[in-house]
Amino acid sequence: MELLAPAGSPEALQAAVQAGADAVYLGFGPLNARRNAKNFTREQLEEGVAYCHLRGVKVYLTLNTLLFDRELDTAAQAGALASDLGVDAVLVQDLGVAKLLRQTCPDLPLHASTQMTVHSLDGILACAELGITRVVLPREMPAEAIRALCQASPLEIEVFGHGALCMCYSGQCTLSAVLGGRSGNRGLCAQPCRLAYRWPGDRQTSHPLSLKDLSLAGHLGQLEEMGVACLKIEGRMKRPEYVAVVTAIYAAALREHREPTRKEMAQLEAAFSRQGFTQGYFLDRKGPAMFGTRPEGTRDPADLFAQAKQFYTRGEHRPVPVTLSARGQLGEPVTLTARDADGHTVTAQGAAPQPARTRPVTGEQIAAQLAKTGGTVYAVQDLQVDWGEGLSLPLSAVNALRREVLAGLDQARTAPPARETRLFARPKARKGPGEPPAFTLSFRRWEQLSPASLDQGPALVYLPVQAWASHEREGAELTRAYPDIAFGAVLPRMAFDREGPALRQALEAACRAGVTQALLGHVGQLALARAFGLTPRGDFGLGFTNTLTGEELARLGFASATASFECRLSQIRDLGKALPTEAIVYGRLPLMLMEHCILKNRGQGCHCEEAPQALQDRKGEAFPVEPAWGCRNELFNAKTLWLADKADWKTAGLTYARLAFLRETPADCAQVFRAYRTGAGEAPAGFTRGLYYRGVE
Repeated sequence: MELLAPAGSPEALQAAVQAGADAVYLGFGPLNARRNAKNFTREQLEEGVAYCHLRGVKVYLTLNTLLFDRELDTAAQAGALASDLGVDAVLVQDLGVAKLLRQTCPDLPLHASTQMTVHSLDGILACAELGITRVVLPREMPAEAIRALCQASPLEIEVFGHGALCMCYSGQCTLSAVLGGRSGNRGLCAQPCRLAYRWPGDRQTSHPLSLKDLSLAGHLGQLEEMGVACLKIEGRMKRPEYVAVVTAIYAAALREHREPTRKEMAQLEAAFSRQGFTQGYFLDRKGPAMFGTRPEGTRDPADLFAQAKQFYTRGEHRPVPVTLSARGQLGEPVTLTARDADGHTVTAQGAAPQPARTRPVTGEQIAAQLAKTGGTVYAVQDLQVDWGEGLSLPLSAVNALRREVLAGLDQARTAPPARETRLFARPKARKGPGEPPAFTLSFRRWEQLSPASLDQGPALVYLPVQAWASHEREGAELTRAYPDIAFGAVLPRMAFDREGPALRQALEAACRAGVTQALLGHVGQLALARAFGLTPRGDFGLGFTNTLTGEELARLGFASATASFECRLSQIRDLGKALPTEAIVYGRLPLMLMEHCILKNRGQGCHCEEAPQALQDRKGEAFPVEPAWGCRNELFNAKTLWLADKADWKTAGLTYARLAFLRETPADCAQVFRAYRTGAGEAPAGFTRGLYYRGVE
């Protein structure tokens, strides 16, 4: 099982390699999910790749953020550089970036970042069709699900084994973006989830969104037995000393086929933790025990970190075994051949030895000189010397031959593979329709539906698939009563394979009710939608922020796609419309999708359907908490997006404009729809324009 360590800086890279990592992951420039890490310049990247490859360590580059059209050229240049330097793989989140890299760097392996939220076999199979070779699973996956995916997956599976846990599924969080314009999907999360919140009626604040750090120490053998290809350590924002401590402990445990000792666990906790570690997701034991914070005033362990720094900055701890073979006979040039375990072979020739006039050089003396590889990464594993008797050769010539073949091995080990690189062809500009968009209505609950809304003539109406399933008879009556409206089921953005039977059963009921459309939050749901004969439409969870993503969604067969609400309206206007494009223009924007039911964690049981709740921040803003498929929760914005009095969304080339209702009454829904149709209506108190004008960093 490969051990993958974080390298947020060149020094952290050195720490990870010397501590025993099999591979490192790092960022270059601004297009990665840790933009506040030091990251690497072009020169540092080149040096870092050579440093790693010389020692047999792989390098993975992170291009795992959502990009806007103006950044695609930069991404193409970064991909070309990575390919030319021999980077071993690139991690991606954005479907458009994956498409770009396949076009411009067809030989460069691609890994699906955890930001892509691939959590099912269908999702893995979809990634395989996209040309991806490895999938990084969400941190929320239980052991049972990981095992099943490893057994069935045609791709390598990577899991997080140590480090910070986000409360929201990676790639599905917009909390930091909507609140402060710092997008986690673009590498600048401000971590507002770590702050204190208050439940209504509570006097004291708590931290219901702050999880302890993950540690799967104690389960390494189990992970290897499952077939996990790679164990990942989180921490590109951490100090190099932290990287060295954590990597060394996991590397030793894996190398020695054991679990970390009690002393090593104490060192892991001292290096960084939030009141200890958790294995709750892996063990499928969610609950309050998984939560914790970093106590104020906690200091880094000075002695432990000092020892770690002394270790990785002094000496070479990653020796490369090499075999040397020397031959010297009278009348023949001296030859020296060096071979490494990867199949590289380098041979050098020197002057022919002469008959000795006094004291001849022995084979033992030649061997002793050749074994002196200090100052290099090489350690002689096997040494063979075929040396004639009575010969003389300056030992300086032997040293020169040794330096020559080892330098040749350096070059062979660090030489990038031959790869094809193509020029990036910018996508064609395709404008959307010139007329204002048709309206789609998204209801959270069945009870919000009413003739007062439907009689106004929406083009599409969406309800969660579970709402259709629990109102099959009424749904059939509704779809028959409104034949000019297309009705769709919103599929859950997150559903493990073990939830598949229940999801398929709900879809069967929805189809019997007359549903013909499916709103998908993940490409892995395409196969399911097609199996039921539903027209697939893309939801906001797909991260549609650039023209290439739209082209890829169109190629995959989506009938429409929802632009990310992290885009400005001007960016949505300029998107090439390869397929009909939708945007959310009203509602409380979804901020977090959580594996937890935080109401259940509070000790109240799971009654969120009957008693909707809200979390209050330090400013008194109330963020609705809603149930999601599988006893999960979603957190929504405290303020309602309101654009009824604006006109520019009508000229942004949209085919559809969505009004997303959360807790509104049927009368409220009809009134809001009327306001958007007529352009006249009273805005809700404390409304927001979202990110459509201010954008994100």
